Amino acid sequence: MSISSSTKIAVMGAGAVGCYFGGMLARAGHMVTLIGRAQHVEAVNREGLWLESLKFAEFIPLRASTDVQAVRDADLVLFCVKTPDSAAAARELALHLKPDAALLSLQNGVDNVARIRPHVAVLVIPSVVYVAATMTGPGRMKHGGRGELIIGLEDATIGAAHQPTLAAIAAICARAAIPCRVAENIEGDMWEKLLMNCAYNAISALGRAHYGRIAKNAPAMATAIAAAKEVLAVAKASKVRMPDRDLIDAAIKLALMMTTAISSTAQDIARGKRTEIDFLNGFIVERGKTLNVATPVNQALHALVKLLEESLDD
Repeated sequence: MSISSSTKIAVMGAGAVGCYFGGMLARAGHMVTLIGRAQHVEAVNREGLWLESLKFAEFIPLRASTDVQAVRDADLVLFCVKTPDSAAAARELALHLKPDAALLSLQNGVDNVARIRPHVAVLVIPSVVYVAATMTGPGRMKHGGRGELIIGLEDATIGAAHQPTLAAIAAICARAAIPCRVAENIEGDMWEKLLMNCAYNAISALGRAHYGRIAKNAPAMATAIAAAKEVLAVAKASKVRMPDRDLIDAAIKLALMMTTAISSTAQDIARGKRTEIDFLNGFIVERGKTLNVATPVNQALHALVKLLEESLDD
């Protein structure tokens, strides 16, 4: 594929993550098309995307559509749909993607790419996303912290063949003020993010708490750390090569650094939507059962969020 300053970009799933990264790339001069729900699309086409960042607040002009066919000219697709929708969205996209396009998965969990690849005939690239962002209204979003990407390919041989594409994506992100690193061990980086999600997402949702409040609550932090340790145990049993650093300390520092962040799980519950908890704490529980690794804290967090989800139907 061809990645350059004139790269055309489509965002499949124009929620907070998609709007933040799509908005930053559009602000840097790229032709970006957001694909999302009608209320957001109408607002963006009328006024542009309102992006309230830590460094600026402005309307960013870009295109938006409710039609999946809007990906047809895209060189790069940012795939930002919720994890449960990955396979269905990939099937929708398949008929409209350029043969030389690349699809970058900006999603929670560690198995999205495996769900996407059977349905599309283009290069699918996993990524790790660290950003605090929320939609504050139709076509309006607020950036609360961080905003970087880690990209890579799991297979070293395939990764080497596509190194120019990975480097080019990292370069256009950097020019758009999006720090982006090409990983040597993307699987380990994805599991590190899963650890962070398992530590905080459910607690943030159940306690209706931003990360700063969790960090100040000793029992809540003890629960988060216990959940993270279970993720490490499951990763070890899965023979995942985790990053060579103290990941429990990194998890603690994350809450102290992103004090105003509210988890995507909490945001989903607040909007009356189903969450991705089956693919976060629930994933660890199921993998733990397969590998005979006990995960009682993740099991409790998963069960409580599922119970909270059921109340959405009342």
